[in-house]
Amino acid sequence: MTKSFPCYYGWINVWMAAVAMTATLPGRTHGLGLISKPLLENFKISESNFAVVNLWSTLLGATFAIPMGLLIDRFGVRWMSVIVLAGLSLSVFWMSQVSSALELFFCLTLVRGFGQSALSTVSIAMVSKWFRGRLAMAMGLFAVLLTFGFVGTVLGVGWAVGEFGWRSAWQMIAWSLLGSIPFFWHLVRRSPEACNVLPDFEVTANPSEPIDSVDGTWRDYTLAESLRSSAFWVVALATSTFNLVWSSITLFNEAILKELGFGQSSAVEMMAYLTGMGLISNLIAGKLVTRKHIGHLLGSGMFAMGLALVLFPQIDSMLQLRIYGAAMGLVGGIITVVHFAAWGQLFGRQAIGSIQGVAQVTTVIASAIGPVCVATYADLKSTHLPTFYGMAALALTMAVASFLLPVPDRLRADSK
Repeated sequence: MTKSFPCYYGWINVWMAAVAMTATLPGRTHGLGLISKPLLENFKISESNFAVVNLWSTLLGATFAIPMGLLIDRFGVRWMSVIVLAGLSLSVFWMSQVSSALELFFCLTLVRGFGQSALSTVSIAMVSKWFRGRLAMAMGLFAVLLTFGFVGTVLGVGWAVGEFGWRSAWQMIAWSLLGSIPFFWHLVRRSPEACNVLPDFEVTANPSEPIDSVDGTWRDYTLAESLRSSAFWVVALATSTFNLVWSSITLFNEAILKELGFGQSSAVEMMAYLTGMGLISNLIAGKLVTRKHIGHLLGSGMFAMGLALVLFPQIDSMLQLRIYGAAMGLVGGIITVVHFAAWGQLFGRQAIGSIQGVAQVTTVIASAIGPVCVATYADLKSTHLPTFYGMAALALTMAVASFLLPVPDRLRADSK
């Protein structure tokens, strides 16, 4: 089937990867942010208590990523996408039926685990397993498609929550996830080798910067080698910092904006800006994210985010809020593409599922910690805004580390 396909089949995997990542919405902080207010009212939970529930459910859910990476390397993305989507759809449906805070905690853990952790890992691996020389281009396209997917689902789910309530909206998501499974089974493929086709670097006449080569000059890192590399931890901690910030400002988006004098409609518009403006930077980052430029691109994004966070507490007009939203959206696009492409660019394709699984754990843990810090401070001081300065300092620190990023040497010893 794939041999006679009119284009390189990896591009179909890119499309399905974007659909898979979009499907993680109910397990992501900005997805939960769409229902956090009615959820808190329904269960009579305070922001800080919900942040603690979110913390532990996210931390436990993060543990799904490491075995998922190993399973991807063993069984492939096709089988794992079907299994994870089935688990996520059932978990989302169960969450729509919960009647107690304890039951909500278990459901959140499963939704976070199958969605934010496991399905995200599967999604990125769908692209990484198929591309080498054109990995940056593929990840850029993936991020662009994902932008449209998240904008559409954020607006659609936001509307459904307002019209039908959060429980009905969650049931609609569950049925949609279940209905998508046959498409993943029929369209997703494990790897070029499994389909008896050449990897993309071999069918590209003049790849601009091949990651692997036919003559064996370049080698792939193992998981252990990657974890011993300082580059892994710089990229992992920088992208985790972004996740910490992103989860903090999206889970309590409406409450934070209310403190600045903006209403619910502004909060919805802000969410759309944060997601939509990433489109332009997805395209730019997809062109720039190579082994040589990953550190500078990541550092630039972290620096811009730090500056935006410093300025946020002073916003007092809708124009300023839109500029901030555009800036954060552009930063988000850059960091997202780097997070998607860095592991394959820096460490190769052989153990990419396992490497991305560990990286996913660090970002998920960060996304759990951020809202707890913000909510706890807000409970103590009745304001969220000073925490933005702390997040800014963290972002600027990681910007410096990113600019100094050491690129791993993947040249084989016998080729030097």
